[in-house]
Amino acid sequence: MTPAARSALGRAVTATALLLTVAACAHDTPQSSAPPKSPARTTTSAPAPPNPGRTTSMNIRLTVDGRQTDATLNGSATARDFATLLPLTLNLSDFHRTERIADLPRGLSTSGAPEAAAGRAGDLAYYAPWGNLAVFYRDGAPEPAAGLVILGRVAETGIARLATADKVTIETAS
Repeated sequence: MTPAARSALGRAVTATALLLTVAACAHDTPQSSAPPKSPARTTTSAPAPPNPGRTTSMNIRLTVDGRQTDATLNGSATARDFATLLPLTLNLSDFHRTERIADLPRGLSTSGAPEAAAGRAGDLAYYAPWGNLAVFYRDGAPEPAAGLVILGRVAETGIARLATADKVTIETAS
């Protein structure tokens, strides 16, 4: 093959590749502006909470050792996802003498969750890496823990009882 023919062939291959790229990126515009009759949609996220637009807090109740304690969930999407699990009875175990932890029946959505936080006494939190609930009865480490999402707060009167609790029932407050 002569150098001139080789050069012409190279330009033709380049032009063909460019044409195919443009054709692959182009799309037909519909003749009418009517929406499709049955749009296909797939999702793998957790079920939507009962009121996905809620951004205000929600009152809940913890029962520890037969005594009820008030608590409040914040308006985050993760807290709303947690609320869909209620009522819930969990077995608690101690972690670092600062919090009681329990495995949840499923992981919570952390989409749009606030930045990492440091747990403080009275915080009700979700630790995403382990998928568990944490209820702090003492202040945790001063620096934020990656993956710790604060869900709400337990009333001051119930914090001390949490230190030795083996079981907690959490439900929405009426």
